Amino acid sequence: MIFQLYSSSASMQLLGWILVFAGLILINEIGRRTKIGGMIVFVIIPAILTVYFIAIHCGAFGGDANPTMAYMDGWFHYFKLYAADIGCVGFMMIKYKWGLGKKEWFKWWPWFIVAANIMIANVSDLESAWAAYNITGDLSGAWWASNEGVFIYGGWWNVLNCIAGMINIFCMTGCIKLFTSNDKNKSDMLWPDMTIWFILAYDVWNFEYTYLNLPTHSWYCGVALLLAPTFANAFWNKGAWIQNRANTLAIWCMWAQVIPLFQLKGTFAAALPRVYGGATEAGITTMDLYEQAIALYNSNVGKTAAAGQAIEQMGITADPTAQGVIAILSVIVNVVCIMVIIKRSIKAGRNPYSNNVFEGTRDFEEAMARAEK
Repeated sequence: MIFQLYSSSASMQLLGWILVFAGLILINEIGRRTKIGGMIVFVIIPAILTVYFIAIHCGAFGGDANPTMAYMDGWFHYFKLYAADIGCVGFMMIKYKWGLGKKEWFKWWPWFIVAANIMIANVSDLESAWAAYNITGDLSGAWWASNEGVFIYGGWWNVLNCIAGMINIFCMTGCIKLFTSNDKNKSDMLWPDMTIWFILAYDVWNFEYTYLNLPTHSWYCGVALLLAPTFANAFWNKGAWIQNRANTLAIWCMWAQVIPLFQLKGTFAAALPRVYGGATEAGITTMDLYEQAIALYNSNVGKTAAAGQAIEQMGITADPTAQGVIAILSVIVNVVCIMVIIKRSIKAGRNPYSNNVFEGTRDFEEAMARAEK
């Protein structure tokens, strides 16, 4: 088992997962189908939230006691939210041909925003590996506490996943061959060459990233959040995976920023990953881990052996088996993907980044059938 779904809370954790998965799909549909929906979800609501966040920092809405301030005030959370939302607005500009969206050079924007986000994740993996190395002198594994209030078990798996992430950037092909969907509302920005090859390689890599670096959140942001756009792409929205990925990421970040206790405490608290061996049996919750981790971080001992000592006192024994297995799988899947791309681009005699590579495959042709000519 990758997650510890065998406690008395398992049924509520599963229900919470279903609610998040369904909610992401539903709000994404509202945001993608019309210009008004897109403006509300990705412009008006983020603008209102920006005022709300500023007001909290000025002491309104509970000030320091506000859940956003108390649990989600780190720069990373805000950066992720606004980076995702900027990506969504850029994709809207391309599909509706607004402003810069009319320019041919702006078609590189989706590649750039995805590559930048992958690189940020790669840096997180390297930070975790370095923290572990500084504690043990090797990459065999060590606990440390992050500024997000998460106990992370860093090690060689982080290095492997960073390598997979670097490869994944070069698995994005046909980067400027973007189209608007041919339906009445011009609902989607299509990237036809982003087929199941890239989607699978990305999903495995990104799940491992969340599992390694945001383990107490990965039940939602590593499983439900990744599957929502993949599900939509598979069944009714072929070719628009990257748009849906950005949309659902922004939607989740907004929700998590305003309602952080949903996944930390109470009825729908996230299921714990296997790496926290024995935590569920010992009655340790996601919130217990957060409180201990943030206390260590605030005491400036988060990247010391004190993190491992705190984990041991909670009766938890590190079990990185799943971390290692998925890291190896992440590298394998991405290596296979890039090899297929190299083979197809050589055979076609084309630059794989300014030209399509997967013409003739079912995914590509189904996406092109939806493209505005």
